[in-house]
Amino acid sequence: MQRYIALLIVLLPGLLAVYGIKQMRDIFFNLLNFPYPYLWVQFIAGLLSFVLGLAFVGGFIFYRDRKRNKIQPRFNKK
Repeated sequence: MQRYIALLIVLLPGLLAVYGIKQMRDIFFNLLNFPYPYLWVQFIAGLLSFVLGLAFVGGFIFYRDRKRNKIQPRFNKK
């Protein structure tokens, strides 16, 4: 059961990052999606969602690996 919860915790921010990539890709084809008034706003929103999603997934994996002592010694808490 805990593995499914962990999968959901990682999957939702991962989908947020994918949505951000899609928003940034759409501006290169001049596609403006509904909630955004300008292309540059859409790009900033896409970049922000991509960075937040990627940071959450990366932090989750880093925290899990630190708990299991699978990281380099310089990243261990002192």
